[in-house]
Amino acid sequence: MTVASDAPILFFDSGVGGLSILAPARAALPTAPIVYAADSAGFPYGTKSEAEIAARVPALLGRLVERYRPRLAVIACNTASTIALQHVRAALDIPVVGTVPAIKPAALLSKSRVFGVLGTDATVRQPYVDRLAAEHGADCTVLRHGSAALVQLAEAKLRGEPLDPHVARDALAGLIDQPGGDRMDMVVLACTHFPLVEEELAAAAPHPIGFVHGGEGIARRIQYLTQGQPWPDAPSPGTAVFTRVDAKVDALRPALARYGLARIDAL
Repeated sequence: MTVASDAPILFFDSGVGGLSILAPARAALPTAPIVYAADSAGFPYGTKSEAEIAARVPALLGRLVERYRPRLAVIACNTASTIALQHVRAALDIPVVGTVPAIKPAALLSKSRVFGVLGTDATVRQPYVDRLAAEHGADCTVLRHGSAALVQLAEAKLRGEPLDPHVARDALAGLIDQPGGDRMDMVVLACTHFPLVEEELAAAAPHPIGFVHGGEGIARRIQYLTQGQPWPDAPSPGTAVFTRVDAKVDALRPALARYGLARIDAL
């Protein structure tokens, strides 16, 4: 299949969390045209049922692919990926990259053999996480905690709002207060929103903890899947698409501009 040099990479998330996936991809492919789509009308995903997400995500991605004709789509959302990735791949005729919790690197890096998986409620309860933990961390104690408040904290941070320090502290306490949590030395940021508040999490940690997420790995995967394809000679302003444009979206404009997203569309 021939790919036009101006065909974009499409990133999709419920909100702004996918910017943590976009940033390393942009660094790896600086002239790639970008469309970043956020399902602001459906946000947040972490408190929705599996059935809602499995129905909503493929339908939205179908509309986005029809409108923007991307060369590749990235589901830059752990909750959507763990629930809807197979449905999306079945529905689209372009490559689709999912975001999976970075459990393998955490297991490799953990010295204490106790690590945490911090995600949304919907992600941490998925059988997919059980399989990854069994496969890569069989000799580890794997603690899990879901935090919807931390997703909201990341969104608030990008809107430039004052942040409540208790939110990061409570999210980590959800792991540390479990049996063995005092020995935890690594945390998987299993929601793409959470790398955006890694500083806040590190500051709230009662002892040194390392944080891992999948952004760099996804950038390498995009490079691999697009090798040999033409790209524009120079970078162009990216487009951010929202399923609902409101005052909260307007407040994100400065942050979106920092990620190279100069234009806002409504889906």
